[in-house]
Amino acid sequence: MNGRVDYLITEEEINLTRGPSGLGFNIVGGTDQQYVSNDSGIYVSRIKENGAAALDGRLQEGDKILSVNGQDLKNLLHQDAVDLFRNAGYAVSLRVQHRLQVQNGPLAHRGEGEPSGIPMAVVLVPVFALTMVAAWAFMRYRQQL
Repeated sequence: MNGRVDYLITEEEINLTRGPSGLGFNIVGGTDQQYVSNDSGIYVSRIKENGAAALDGRLQEGDKILSVNGQDLKNLLHQDAVDLFRNAGYAVSLRVQHRLQVQNGPLAHRGEGEPSGIPMAVVLVPVFALTMVAAWAFMRYRQQL
């Protein structure tokens, strides 16, 4: 392995309707408290269970929020970003950047004790069934002697 990790970066427009507990997620970041080194962007730190974001299902922890209702989030203090979200209204449009890790190269060799990807039941059930059939055939054959 070359030690390099590749990412697939995609952007998506997500429209949320504010619920009783707001938009249903927490944010981190800003120019005064960078979450990612050399990046003052605003990131989703937590999705609240049963909140608007969780019910929608597209926003994920670690996503970078690029804009709110068309307003760019670049170079904002953290509190200014929080205020922007709080004052965004009932229907909120988010421009979000998803960063998905991409597998690079062939699958690594699996060591002892690591799952092979085949469920144990897929192997054991047929083996057990064949054992039972063999035992039944043996008993039947033995009775005929």
